[in-house]
Amino acid sequence: MPGQPVVSSAHLAAGASPALSEVEYGLILAGHGFHRWMVRCMAAAGRPGMSATEILILHTVRHRDRPKRLADILLVLDIEDTHIASYAIRKLHEAGLVATSRAGKEKLVAATEAGAALCAAYAEVRERLLARPLRGAGPAEDQLSQVAELLRGLSGFYDQAARAAATL
Repeated sequence: MPGQPVVSSAHLAAGASPALSEVEYGLILAGHGFHRWMVRCMAAAGRPGMSATEILILHTVRHRDRPKRLADILLVLDIEDTHIASYAIRKLHEAGLVATSRAGKEKLVAATEAGAALCAAYAEVRERLLARPLRGAGPAEDQLSQVAELLRGLSGFYDQAARAAATL
């Protein structure tokens, strides 16, 4: 039917904001698609079998070539469960992709040369298979930046609603 919102749960779209239900369905599809892409891109870059969380952590610790505190990794990636990140870091360490150290009581994680090389291979595959085709036929850079800003803003509303829901 024309004009009907595209949603996954009509009972939620019947509330105060049908458009919010459309966004949520888009987030579901985009989230799953993004995770699937990361895993397959990493496999194409030469490292099959990595989880999306491992890939995100590897790219985060590679960022600016500075060691990251575990607390900062959790904050940047919005990971609540420390055990999930610690397990991923342990697997990355065992694979020789990150090195860990201590600064006082804090655990630091840094990409190794092998980890940096893998990130570079991933970036090349991403550029060839995703960024260039998107640049040629997808939204403009300023539109992508606006979408990113909107998503970051929405995350704040969801976080606030999650805190409120925890008090009920």
